[in-house]
Order: sequence, then structure tokens, then C-alpha cells
Amino acid sequence: MDRIIGIDYGSARTGLAVSDPLQIFASALETLPSAKIIEYLQKYSASETIVKIVIGWPLNLNGEPAQTAPEVEAFIKKLEKAFPGVPVVREDERFTSVLAHRAMIDGGMKASRRRDKKEVDKISAAIILQSYLDKKK
Repeated sequence: MDRIIGIDYGSARTGLAVSDPLQIFASALETLPSAKIIEYLQKYSASETIVKIVIGWPLNLNGEPAQTAPEVEAFIKKLEKAFPGVPVVREDERFTSVLAHRAMIDGGMKASRRRDKKEVDKISAAIILQSYLDKKK
């Protein structure tokens, strides 16, 4: 089944999300140490076909690349090397953490779980991916 992967990259941890086979909905998948993401995705791609990767692109409020953009760009190069032929798309990630917290509150998640940064990261990845899927329609 063809899937699109969403990534909320961070220097320490990275959140992952995945589309449904029809590429309509995004679901939070996992939060892992950033150093293990490519290995995880390679294992994941053994059972599911990854047709595209959407990564959160850090922008300042004025639309200029944020201070962390070079680090994300370096990670994108690693992704492109590990997954040749799979397009990597940059998606604006401004406000995704705020939206993730709001989604967790609206979904009735307990405060103790909302403080878990791993939860925020994978939900942020789902928001990034869903934003891309919504624009694609």
C-alpha cells in the first residue's frame, strides 16, 4: 500500500506520521531518537511502500527560514540518499506544536500525557502531513 510519511524533525527526537492508503488522512505513528529515524523508515518500507516524505520546514513568522533550517536540510539530504526516488516535500511547520497541544486538549488527553514531548512530536508530524494532504486535494 502506498503511504506518505510525515516528519517533525528535531535534533534529539523526531515525530513520525503516516497517511492512510488513499492518502486522505494522517495518523501519528511514532516518536524516536532522531539518529534512528532512517533505520526505522527503512524497516517500515519493507512492509509499506513509501511514495513521498513530507517534512516540517522551520520558518520564522516572517516566512524566512528559521535558525534550525540548515539542520533540517542536512537531514533531508540523508533521507534523499537513503530513499532515492522518493520525493521529499517541505511543509511549513509554524504553529504545529500549538495545534498539537490544542488537539490533545480537544481530544480529552490527560495533562500528564500532554506534557510528554513524544506525544507532541508525533501529533505535530500528523498535523504537518495532514496540512500537506489537505492542500493536495
